Amino acid sequence: MPVPHRLRRLAAGLVAALAALLTVVVLPGQAAAAEGRVSGGRLDWGIKQSFLTYVTGPIAHGSWSLTGGAATVAGSGFRFHSAAGTYDPASGALTAAFSGGVQFTGHQENGVNALDLSVGRLTFKAAAGGAAGLYADVSSKSRETGQVSSASQAKLAELSLAGVDLRGAAGTLTLSNVPATLTDAGAKAFGGFYTAGTALDPVSLSVNLPAVPSTTAPPSSAASTPAAPAAPVTPAVPESPAATAPATAATGFANGALDWGVRRTFRDYVTGAIAQGRWEPSGGAADGGAFFRWTPAKGSYDPATGALAAAFAGSVRFTGLKSDDTHGLDLTLANPGVTVADGKGVLRADVSGRTPDGGTQQLTGVELATFDPAGLKSGGGLLKAVELPLELTEPGGRAFGGLYPAGTEMDPLSFAVALDPAAALPPLPDIGSAPATAPSPAATTASPAAAPVAAGTDGSGGLPTAAVVAGGVLAAGLAAAGGRYLLRRRRATPSDAA
Repeated sequence: MPVPHRLRRLAAGLVAALAALLTVVVLPGQAAAAEGRVSGGRLDWGIKQSFLTYVTGPIAHGSWSLTGGAATVAGSGFRFHSAAGTYDPASGALTAAFSGGVQFTGHQENGVNALDLSVGRLTFKAAAGGAAGLYADVSSKSRETGQVSSASQAKLAELSLAGVDLRGAAGTLTLSNVPATLTDAGAKAFGGFYTAGTALDPVSLSVNLPAVPSTTAPPSSAASTPAAPAAPVTPAVPESPAATAPATAATGFANGALDWGVRRTFRDYVTGAIAQGRWEPSGGAADGGAFFRWTPAKGSYDPATGALAAAFAGSVRFTGLKSDDTHGLDLTLANPGVTVADGKGVLRADVSGRTPDGGTQQLTGVELATFDPAGLKSGGGLLKAVELPLELTEPGGRAFGGLYPAGTEMDPLSFAVALDPAAALPPLPDIGSAPATAPSPAATTASPAAAPVAAGTDGSGGLPTAAVVAGGVLAAGLAAAGGRYLLRRRRATPSDAA
């Protein structure tokens, strides 16, 4: 019996619909990123709360210092930056090495520290199948013998990725609160302070992965001409007193960058348990992890007299102490300028926002801090200042609402201006395009001047949270992880900033 034409069309439609459905399910896996390089990202780790408390406590009387652009995160951990490595979306194997380090010292006797531990170049490694570890370059002194030993990429901790599938990710991969356990090599690195198997602080990280190849077909019309890419927009450098050239003959410049972290304890206070706030760079300013960068710059420099006038673009707004829709803390530092004259260096900025008494301030060119310009060096077409000590002025203290008195040591000042237009500025640490989740504000310290206290693990051995941002598309392979991946398209949150 012949099949009616209408029935044949219905059957054909069902087959086409089934084929389309199968395509929808299969394509995300097929569109996974090809194996490639990891470029950019950050790793946040408090190491171990009890260790930090011991180092800075009444027994060791020690301290810690940051190296290589590492930063603190809300006073509860350390942030390492500029991830670089490889990722295989087919197997989920991921290697990401981070820049920056921390040195711990204590138990000083006769000018010698019995406790001296340095940790740097942390590397996250996840093998196909889910086994993961945290590696680092370590230099430590034995508390028994005093002998210093060094190890390159020692495996400090085993990381638990139970239930997390890293396959098929693209865009930005974020892992939060991954449980960490000390290894034998880690125990040796810590000079025998802890035994293998000790629970360490959880690890959080985010890395930029190779992009998913586009599946959109190119236009079929041969007459179609793609539009020329838009030229990058360079933020305008505002006119300010700092940009005024000195009267003597000088070399003008039109590019530069100023790096300043304001004050580490201030950043910790803003994002800590009391203020529970955030910061937002804009207009040319950027977050470099341990500092903010304002760029570009314009001004002039007279090598004969050492006179310098440089104005930088951008602003950073700090907010916190939110009540309803009002922030008790609201401070914006914008358009910083650096001047050097008569052997004195001055850092200025426009200051606006709320004052502690509930009023507002709108100040231009405030003299925030002073520095000794003897540290300025020229070379390679640049005039550079690298981590010059910076001292708060009385107007600067008032700009910060009296939080710090005049004479307070602020974060060091670094800047570079291009006397040669072809000279390249120092690179900014790459902390990635999406935030890693920081420890809970409840685990941070209650004072902006307090030493950091790392967020501790609750001992539950819970699973880490993983998120993948992939241009708004969540690959089907990630859905198989049982909902442990969350699609996140958001701006940096208070506890994420550094």
